[in-house]
Amino acid sequence: MADSEAMPAALPPGPKLSPLGQLIYRPGADPIAFFTSLGQTYGDLASYRMGGEQVFFVNNPPWIKDVLVTNNQAFIKGRGLERAKRLLGQGLLTSEGATHLRQRRLMQPAFHRERVAGYGATMVDYAMRTRDAWRDGATLDVDQEMMRLTLSIAGKTLFDLDVESQAADVGRALTAVIESFWTMMLPFIDVLERMPIPQLRRAKLARAKLDDIIYRMIADRRANGLDRGDLLSMLLMARDEEDEQRGMTDEQVRDEAMTIFLAGHETTANALTWTWYLLSQAPDVERRLHEEVDRVLGGRRPTVADIPSLGFVERVVTESMRLYPPAWIIGRRAVRDYTIAEFTAPARSIFVLCPYVTQRDPRFYHEPDRFDPDRWTPEFRATLPKFAYFPFGGGPRQCIGESFAWMELVLVVASVAQRWSLRLVPGHRVVPQPVITLRTKYGMRMTAHERPGATN
Repeated sequence: MADSEAMPAALPPGPKLSPLGQLIYRPGADPIAFFTSLGQTYGDLASYRMGGEQVFFVNNPPWIKDVLVTNNQAFIKGRGLERAKRLLGQGLLTSEGATHLRQRRLMQPAFHRERVAGYGATMVDYAMRTRDAWRDGATLDVDQEMMRLTLSIAGKTLFDLDVESQAADVGRALTAVIESFWTMMLPFIDVLERMPIPQLRRAKLARAKLDDIIYRMIADRRANGLDRGDLLSMLLMARDEEDEQRGMTDEQVRDEAMTIFLAGHETTANALTWTWYLLSQAPDVERRLHEEVDRVLGGRRPTVADIPSLGFVERVVTESMRLYPPAWIIGRRAVRDYTIAEFTAPARSIFVLCPYVTQRDPRFYHEPDRFDPDRWTPEFRATLPKFAYFPFGGGPRQCIGESFAWMELVLVVASVAQRWSLRLVPGHRVVPQPVITLRTKYGMRMTAHERPGATN
């Protein structure tokens, strides 16, 4: 696709929303159903008015690549992440232009392959600690267990901080902020936040709680002045390229720490939760995963060196993130007129890319709603269009922690599956909750069953 000055006679077809639907920025009571219906009804491209803006829904892999990669300079972050600045400030996820480039270059060393490999032992330590605290027959809130686990891993590996004791507070605060997502998308949110609306008040108090935790972490590190070789030390020691005497302010460090600390652990926890759910619904897949873990590990704890031998575990995680991508939706705003197919989107149009929909498209996946890790053969991967699978986004804004997340997912799944089989509590409702990430609306209540012969 290329930009063009030509203006179209018409926009792509799309749904006609009610006047209220056009005013507020929420695609109905069930956003997943809304975007799924767009893909089923309009295919590659649809357009509609929502929240006072023109929105283009894109469901064609080459066009998705154009937006994220080829013509990425024609776009900035979409409305959702514009509003996310209330929590994340000018962090890597929300910043633009030169600021984003500078910060990404600064943090990239923390995510180099060699550095990430060094985090593996810590990931396994915390996974083992989590699994060994469970008891046979116990009912677990698996979503909360995974949130606490990934938060602890992020805190220790990136900030050399043991946050297990604060995990519950952080989890509650983060939930309060995330559940306010669609409300934060409303017009005149600055006015609404000054009103006594309980959900917005809880979100504001939660942001203050998270700020307190992060700023205390920064203050403690500045006070002792030690270089621990982690991400936080890199942020605190960073110097401006034009003025070596000028480092990052506490606010700048806070924004980056908040982004990595929270956004990173949240998505990984969701991926793990959906993986345990899918395994519980597919006993044959679970049995094969257990067989591979037993054969490769032989009862010992997993290491980074085992990952290449845990191919089926990786395929399970890959398929889980196909069906339930934690970053379920990606938004971009066009900075100028942008041509797509025979249409031209006006400047400031919102482009919506939905991994949840594209990754369930029957054009690319046989029986797309079926959990089938075996589909991920080398031959299938070679023929799958690029950006028919994009759970980590793509282009210059692709998730900086992708390699970190893949390693964590495989090691945690192997560590837990080595000892436990998790079963959904009968009657528990499993409903996706599409907010900033793809959470579970009612949690994930599961019973832990210790595998025969498993030991601490």
